[in-house]
Order: sequence, then C-alpha cells, then structure tokens
Amino acid sequence: MESAPYSHLTKGSFLIASPDIDSGVYFRSVLIICEHSPAGSFGLIINKNLEMELPDEILNVKELNNHNVHIRAGGPIQPNQMMLLHSSDHIPDQTLKLCDGVYLGGDLQFLQEAIADPNGPAVRLCFGYAGWGAGQLEREFLSGGWFLHPGSAKHVFDTPPEKVWQMILREMGGKYATLSMIPEDLSLN
Repeated sequence: MESAPYSHLTKGSFLIASPDIDSGVYFRSVLIICEHSPAGSFGLIINKNLEMELPDEILNVKELNNHNVHIRAGGPIQPNQMMLLHSSDHIPDQTLKLCDGVYLGGDLQFLQEAIADPNGPAVRLCFGYAGWGAGQLEREFLSGGWFLHPGSAKHVFDTPPEKVWQMILREMGGKYATLSMIPEDLSLN
C-alpha cells in the first residue's frame, strides 16, 4: 500500500512518525487524528504507556474489574488533561466517533462504570494531546515527518503499544515495511 495522500489527513486516521523523528515524545509514535480543519488539528498518541497513580475518584484500583483499561501519554500539550479513547458506542451524546470502534469522550460516570464492568469497553486514559496550528500538520506531512494510514480499533486497543509503530508500517508494505525493521538505536550497529 502506498502512503495515503494528503487529502486523507482526516479525523480517525493514524499519523505514523517517520524515522526522521529520532528523539522526543514523537519518536516512533502513532497518533490518531481527533480533529482536523483549516484552523488546526489535534490528536492523541496511542502507543506510549504512562505509569502514574490516579486519585481514587478517577481510577479506583480496588474497583478495576475491566482489565482492558490502560493509561497513555496522549501528547505533550496539557499533560494534566485526561481524555478518554474507548470502544463504547453507548453514549453518542458524549462522544465523537473517530473511526469504526474508536470513540473520544465520556464523563466520569462512564469511566467508573467502564472500569467496574469485567466485560466493559476497552478504555485508554490519555493524558495530554498533540496539537498543530493552521497548516502546520500539512507542512509536517508534506515534508515527510509523518505517514498516514487508516485508523483501526485493532491498533488502538489490541496491538501491544510497543509493537504498534512496526505493525502499521508492515501493514503498509513496500518501503514502509522496510522502515519498520530499522533498529531503535542505530549506534548499536
């Protein structure tokens, strides 16, 4: 599959960091685009685990019966702000559908119910987000900083986060599959 054209910079698409981004929070990052318009864009990193303790009123570990609830570093902007990515289509008035099976939004009651239900939806608590001003993401994409791929619930919720970057590039095939094999630390060669 060839790289998605520029016109596919849309809500629900994945942004895959090119190997040219060789350090920082975007190194081997995969983001899901949550909003894209002429005024700017924002997205959430889906493949960076975040180890942190949360107040019991947000995530009470004693009530955590849903083992598909995980915390992610969503991006460098407002890292204290939490956004929910989840697989539930039961609260359409509170959520924005990003792609099939992936929703953004929900309130504290939804979160509490989701974590208490052993059969509840997959939930990713994302702290922070990535943002771009008008035309900025387009310029980064056109200069080769990002690749595009259709978003999928499989990679948001099922693929281990440390494997997402490589797996999507392999799915893209061709030169992208070759890029997926580049070692993380080139100084080890």
